[in-house]
Amino acid sequence: MGDFIREKARPEIFTLKPYVPGKPIEDVKRELGLDDIIKLASNENPLGSSPKAIEAVEKSLRQMHLYPDANCFNLKKRLSAVTGIEEAGILIGNGSDEILMLLAQTFLNRGDEIIYAKPSFSEYEFTAKIMGAQCIEVPLVDFTHDLDSILKAINDKTKIVYICNPNNPTGTIVKDAEIERFMDKVPDNVLVAFDEAYCEYVESDDFTSGLKYVQAGRNAIVLRTFSKIYGLAALRVGYALTRPEIAQAVEMITEPFNVNMLAQIAALAAIDDSEHVRKSQDINSIGKKYLYNEFDQLGLYYVPTEANFIFVNTGKNSQEVFKSLLQKGVIIRTGDIFGYPDFIRVTVGTESENERFIKNLRQVLAI
Repeated sequence: MGDFIREKARPEIFTLKPYVPGKPIEDVKRELGLDDIIKLASNENPLGSSPKAIEAVEKSLRQMHLYPDANCFNLKKRLSAVTGIEEAGILIGNGSDEILMLLAQTFLNRGDEIIYAKPSFSEYEFTAKIMGAQCIEVPLVDFTHDLDSILKAINDKTKIVYICNPNNPTGTIVKDAEIERFMDKVPDNVLVAFDEAYCEYVESDDFTSGLKYVQAGRNAIVLRTFSKIYGLAALRVGYALTRPEIAQAVEMITEPFNVNMLAQIAALAAIDDSEHVRKSQDINSIGKKYLYNEFDQLGLYYVPTEANFIFVNTGKNSQEVFKSLLQKGVIIRTGDIFGYPDFIRVTVGTESENERFIKNLRQVLAI
């Protein structure tokens, strides 16, 4: 049976690194017998889902026997009004992960190249390798994208350049002026994908969205999600904004009914829940300041973030820190999977969650 798989399966699948998700709360309950657990590992919204989205979903539960709108008409219409991008240039996916896979399937052939920063979101590599494309990794400088080096890496084989802004796992942004210089030099035949999953959390005046390059008619695409600030991670709905020609090509290979009905309804309601977004931004801003102060007192280096998570050097093996915190009912993300074995990534939580994390981190580090 093993020989059959090796002979018949796509050879690319044996080169893949499986995505490592944050450890689920239910797993910890089963494994450790704990009931009081907080999860600060997957950058979920500590305030939960948009109340408007919850209400809209509750009203629609009796429609679950019906197929969803295959074209996501209402959601595209509302996103168009909010973003200024025409509906023909909007893609809706089963999370932005699906859109990343669709981009790879649409544009990448064996031997093509993509470029992304290292470390950054692992799905860029995963989706490209499935298609047999080569992955060019450009190391971060000061935990931030090195756009000059990315430019130098572009060649005739380059199909897509990914810019995760803010970057996951470091939380840094590429400033407006730097992106402007970069886009001035990027060849027109290269698709630039701006992954802006955490853009709603950005506080810096130096941030610019890739949306302006889409609006200018460039070969660019902006990916966003309802999983983070809107709190709809369980429903899996993301979207992309691009030129109609690019969207049309991607839609040719998109499965029908790829976004379920409840996800569409929740996303449509969440878009207009400005109060929930504001509260989420406020609690994140306050939480960041608290954690910065605590890390300073502990003498720990951290990367100032524009997202809802912080990349911090504990000075100890991240797996050991992870396991020790887990025993105390606190789930964080280890940095070894990103190439930083002494770092952890912690999601900014509620006030009580942040305080509990710091209390237990002090005990684990014995500081």
